[in-house]
Amino acid sequence: MKTAAPNSREIERKFLLKRLPEKLRRSRRYLIAQGYLAAEPGGRHVRLRKRGKTASLTFKVGRGAHREEREIKLSSNQFALLWPATVGRRLRKLRYELPWKNLLIEIDIYRGKHNGLVVAEVEFPDRATCRKFKPPSWFGREVTGEKRYSNVRLANE
Repeated sequence: MKTAAPNSREIERKFLLKRLPEKLRRSRRYLIAQGYLAAEPGGRHVRLRKRGKTASLTFKVGRGAHREEREIKLSSNQFALLWPATVGRRLRKLRYELPWKNLLIEIDIYRGKHNGLVVAEVEFPDRATCRKFKPPSWFGREVTGEKRYSNVRLANE
């Protein structure tokens, strides 16, 4: 789960992977169930996410590396009441968190209908750090801003 403040900007880049890193098995991991309550063509969407026992509702606006993001925690009951509204707009993934050079790499291995898709996301504290980022050798092509790799698109396919 992102550590974004209630009214903040999300600065992140997304990459496909050439291979999984050797340290992956020793990294923290958890299952994520994610569904969308609303998604507009302009990049505005409302997401429900459950990571272990933690549930949240997130509102995002924009595309690419810099987006507005607002997230609130939900109780289990609140999540359970809203989850049925996401039918047909869901995805499941196993996420690994890998610390790397004062940053955190989140590796998502998709399950279900997107089984086999693996991406890495890196969130940055500011635009300068984002621009200067040199990906590790096991990263593949950058797909930041490519609609076909957005979670909202994957959930709706």
